[in-house]
Amino acid sequence: QVQLVESGGGLVQAGDSLRLSCAASGRTFSSYTMGWFRQAPGKEREFVAAIGWNGGITYHLDSVKGRFTISRDNAKNTVYLQMNTLKPEDTAVYYCAAGRWVIRSPRDCDYWGQGTQVTVSS
Repeated sequence: QVQLVESGGGLVQAGDSLRLSCAASGRTFSSYTMGWFRQAPGKEREFVAAIGWNGGITYHLDSVKGRFTISRDNAKNTVYLQMNTLKPEDTAVYYCAAGRWVIRSPRDCDYWGQGTQVTVSS
């Protein structure tokens, strides 16, 4: 069992930066692939980024490449999403998720956090 708690969301202006954190409970955190998803009002949950168990492999949605970076610290049981040059279209609830294998869609994930709101004003 893994419990995930996100933090770091907020209201920012276009062009600003935010760093989201996701703290995980459990001793098996380092064995999980971790991912970030987002869901805007009226839209489906969308994959944003994923990182392998040791941080050696990362994957980012094309629309966030060069702006967002996923990373993890297994010693702290935490995964991060650094978001730079934010745009209004990045506004959404951001969710942290854990899965045993490759993460590219919600169905690949076994555990979810409650989400943190990110709002980017123009």
